[in-house]
Amino acid sequence: MSRAAPVPAHVIARRRRIGEQTREARLFRGLTQEAVALRAGMDRATYVRIEQGHSSPLLDSLILIADAIGVPLAELVRD
Repeated sequence: MSRAAPVPAHVIARRRRIGEQTREARLFRGLTQEAVALRAGMDRATYVRIEQGHSSPLLDSLILIADAIGVPLAELVRD
């Protein structure tokens, strides 16, 4: 049985930055984590893990989150 390769540090750092940008966009619009999660159709715990950079979300989830916050997807993943 093979194990997944460890995630490179630069990928983890970028995931955390996406989470930070998501949080900043949410706060700028005065939304709670619960409100974004509800609008995106996910539970709050899942949303929190994404925002904190502890989860690697699917592209579909990022699109739903961007729509829930009311920002272009590019705002969440910009460099």
